[in-house]
Amino acid sequence: MLYLARHGQDEDNANGILNGRRDAPLTNVGIEQAKILAQAIKNLDLTIDRIYSSPLQRTYKTAVIIADILGLTKPKSLNLLIERDFGVMTGKPVKSIKTLCFPDIIRSNTATYFLAVEGSETFPELINRARQLLKWLNSNNVDENTLLVSHGDIGKMIYAAFYNLDWKDVLTKFHFGNSELILFSKNSKLKERHIYKAHQHNC
Repeated sequence: MLYLARHGQDEDNANGILNGRRDAPLTNVGIEQAKILAQAIKNLDLTIDRIYSSPLQRTYKTAVIIADILGLTKPKSLNLLIERDFGVMTGKPVKSIKTLCFPDIIRSNTATYFLAVEGSETFPELINRARQLLKWLNSNNVDENTLLVSHGDIGKMIYAAFYNLDWKDVLTKFHFGNSELILFSKNSKLKERHIYKAHQHNC
């Protein structure tokens, strides 16, 4: 099976800052979230043989914590898993999206997404990168018992690409919170895919 987890809370999440490719560390809450996720994987009796992670420290630290608790080898860094480039919105308050990016935004119940700003990856570009990731995984036979540790925006686009869904629909379909876990399996039912939810809504 192939699984995708989002990193634990980092300092930007805690402070309501749009991080993108900023490289802030996990908070103590984020470290604890990673530990809880690893324990949830054990409790659910999921088999994980290898872990790939975005190179940013919030994801890699999350992956290392999970690997240590599961008794796995060191995670491998994979650039295709890095978060969306937020362009000029990088480092700005999350709450500023509605004023700085309106009307080019999409709102869900828990988040507001900007569609395109100077220097940012667009969602069509992001889903293309997600497809490149899935192609790479397939060509390298990385499709069973593998955990990917990544981020919110690219994570949703990996979901959209894998299940062949419209990216706009996926942005509003569900919240992908810190340390949550998603299953990728063509045979899975919708309600079975969001395996572990952390019940919090950091952006």
